[in-house]
Amino acid sequence: MSEPAYRRVLLKVSGETFCRRGESGIAMDQVGVLADQIKDVANAGCQLAVVTGGGNILRGKQFSEVSASINPPTAHYMGMLATVINGLALRDALENVGVQVRLQSAIPMANVCEPFIKGRCERHLEKGRVVILAAGTGSPFVTTDTAAALRAREIGADAVLKATKVDGIYSEDPLKNPHAQRYETITYKDVLDKGLQVMDATAIHHCMEGGIPIVVFDYQRAGNIGRVVAGERIGTRVEA
Repeated sequence: MSEPAYRRVLLKVSGETFCRRGESGIAMDQVGVLADQIKDVANAGCQLAVVTGGGNILRGKQFSEVSASINPPTAHYMGMLATVINGLALRDALENVGVQVRLQSAIPMANVCEPFIKGRCERHLEKGRVVILAAGTGSPFVTTDTAAALRAREIGADAVLKATKVDGIYSEDPLKNPHAQRYETITYKDVLDKGLQVMDATAIHHCMEGGIPIVVFDYQRAGNIGRVVAGERIGTRVEA
């Protein structure tokens, strides 16, 4: 890939990244596709932190809504643990392709991974290691999108890259309306005012307050993560 346009980025990947379309669980061939793209970015010299979702295993909010015997906070903690499982899978996939990587969790679990400590995370990044940030913020009722925005502000990321299965932000669901407008750029305010399903409102507010642009793009095309990091105008850019 080309010379990176960013010094440090935070990549947000959903739980869907870890499984095949329409399925759940973990498909290591899909994780391998993600690992190969991350390797290219790391080798190009960009400092990369990754926040993982967990919806392929369990979404805490949805689980609590259909199971009255599970308290909502418990369901959210279960969802956070699902992101750690995904983080473990991604860590091993990256190590398998020769990438130096560390897994940090907002929920302490010393036998599995490091705790998230801002200074330690930044030191790993400076040494060229990819850092996977799991378990959200460690608190219930906070989405992994918000966790990604918060971590981006904490570690001084230059951009939040949201890897999705669509090629940007649309005015409506393009699967339901083939005439939906795709935005190349859009402001934080317009995203909030239009109620566009990009990231939750709290995450957008954090990026807006921190002046951190968000790039929403389709990661499934080989090399797209590297193209975004190199500054190519693909997907949709959200900024002031």
